[in-house]
Amino acid sequence: MQQSQLKSPDPWGRTFRMEERTLASAAMRLEARGRHPFFAHVLDEYASRLDLSGTEAILDLGCGTGLAARAFARRPEVKGPITAIDVSPHLVEAGRRAAAGEGVGGRIDFRVGDAHRLDLPEGSFDVVVMHTLISHVADPTTVLAEARRLLRPGSGRLVVFDGDHSSLTFATDAPDGGEVTDRILQRTGVAHPRVMRAMPRLLAQARLVLLWSRGYVVADTGRADFFSPGIASLRVLLPKAGAMSEAKAAAFAERLERASAENSFFGASNFYTYVAVRGD
Repeated sequence: MQQSQLKSPDPWGRTFRMEERTLASAAMRLEARGRHPFFAHVLDEYASRLDLSGTEAILDLGCGTGLAARAFARRPEVKGPITAIDVSPHLVEAGRRAAAGEGVGGRIDFRVGDAHRLDLPEGSFDVVVMHTLISHVADPTTVLAEARRLLRPGSGRLVVFDGDHSSLTFATDAPDGGEVTDRILQRTGVAHPRVMRAMPRLLAQARLVLLWSRGYVVADTGRADFFSPGIASLRVLLPKAGAMSEAKAAAFAERLERASAENSFFGASNFYTYVAVRGD
């Protein structure tokens, strides 16, 4: 299985062959979302739960622009090597530039690779992080198996953080309150909108032992905050996924932005973090 075999229209799962305009929009959204206090809190929380000793080899798998890798590189207790891998050469290069700009470029080895199968030795890493990756891959089962292979036997730890995208909702002034557009976003925005609900079962099937988990609800009421960058990107990503025409996508985004300006916006979604160990 390879990412190129993805059947979903999910544009985030096709960053390896996007045109420059769409990739630029995707990179901007990743960076804006990563700077939000919610994402910063989540990353700090799971990094703290790992109780790192300082020498661990860390892999940011499906790194995008390397937000997780850069956050680990800034942590004073992290002294070991950090590798960041993504299927998109464009996003990998954007990550290199961002890391250099933050003064941590020398700490992170950025590479291009497919999370389904990497040319790396078994047991190469003490920690593998999947920060908003698993909902966009062609086959989550294969990616979890590959993560387990890369973990050090007996002590290697896996972090999976992602949204429960079946819970994503934006209220609108349409007669159905936004039900139809919610379904469009849930169906086309990610390849696996319910995968985080299945994660305890999938981890067990991959012979990974669940150690800790945490659930979160993000809700913007009145004005869009967390969801604001995502709304702006809908103008590009919805047409790219074939979900709406450019005109309809622009109109939908404008309605949501107008609701925010009028202090009548509502948007919400659930997120989950799982930490598991390769116990053999």
